[in-house]
Amino acid sequence: MTADAPLLLQPFKLSSLTLPNRAVVSPMCMYSSVGGFANEFHLVHLGQFALAGAGLIFTEACAVSPEGRISPEDLGLWSDHHIVPLGRVTDFVHAHGGRIGLQLAHAGRKASTYAPWRGRGAVQPEQGGWTVIGPDTHPFSDTFPVPTAMTEADIHRVTADFVAATKRAVMAGFDAVEIHAAHGYLLHQFLSPLANSRSDQYGGSFENRIRFLLEVVRGVRAAWPMHLPLFVRISATDWAEGGWDAEQSTLLADLLDKEGVDVLDVSSGGLTTAQQIPVGPAYQTPLAAQIKQAVPDLLVMTVGMIETPELAEQILEAGEADLIALARPFLRDPHWVQTAAAALGTAPQQVNQYARSGR
Repeated sequence: MTADAPLLLQPFKLSSLTLPNRAVVSPMCMYSSVGGFANEFHLVHLGQFALAGAGLIFTEACAVSPEGRISPEDLGLWSDHHIVPLGRVTDFVHAHGGRIGLQLAHAGRKASTYAPWRGRGAVQPEQGGWTVIGPDTHPFSDTFPVPTAMTEADIHRVTADFVAATKRAVMAGFDAVEIHAAHGYLLHQFLSPLANSRSDQYGGSFENRIRFLLEVVRGVRAAWPMHLPLFVRISATDWAEGGWDAEQSTLLADLLDKEGVDVLDVSSGGLTTAQQIPVGPAYQTPLAAQIKQAVPDLLVMTVGMIETPELAEQILEAGEADLIALARPFLRDPHWVQTAAAALGTAPQQVNQYARSGR
């Protein structure tokens, strides 16, 4: 790849990791696991992106605790028994020149819910549901489970679960990890005044509301190899009055940079049913650009309705983000990187087995 090639398709250095390009497969829940275990579906689903040349592939949200799953069918990494099945996936990706990251997650009050095609709201105990936890006892909505308010001991336990899962991610061979603190899940719940009514050291002031996330980041960073990148995904705004917003996100970004986070994955929303989101092409990119300008040493990834290679390249050339994450575009076209190369007038990088497709 020459220096005058589109930025989207140039190799990108990320700590000691060199990505073949800047197109990232965003974490997407597949609701296809049993007992948290990766299976043939995950091997084929994630492996296809390596064969098709994605720059970095992220797994779906992988629960660090059994009660942290969004649905009973989510991936998990709360047990050593989960390591080998995930290792099959990382081995395949690496064998074909790919890079793969794991998203560490806990759903909090949005846990124990149905996969989209199975129903809505809380899964009943007789169907495999469980008691959920959160900052306080307020549910996400009337159809979601009512959480039990976490004690400080619970907070410390979940922090330890993030750390233990990180150590397992190392053993499973992942190239990056991402802490999921977005979309209304547990860490985001603590960040937002709309979900966190606590009066102890984990609630109230900005400094208190970010405490849980910072403790998790410190634990994960200490357990994760320093030469490999650590991502954190945030919702930069709740899109609701009185909630978490871009100003607080920028302050948090500066602190995360100081804690050794390499990349901030900037998304938005998901915390409240009162959100009013101005959806449109690249609608979240201005949030990423604001953070990138304010905290220039922190790499930023943008995501959200970036449908075309031309738009992705425009964002990179404008310096609004360093990486482009895509979800639905990769589901529609796993070979999106090759499609992008053709659209941007350059030769695609392909594995040998697929090289004839370019002739």
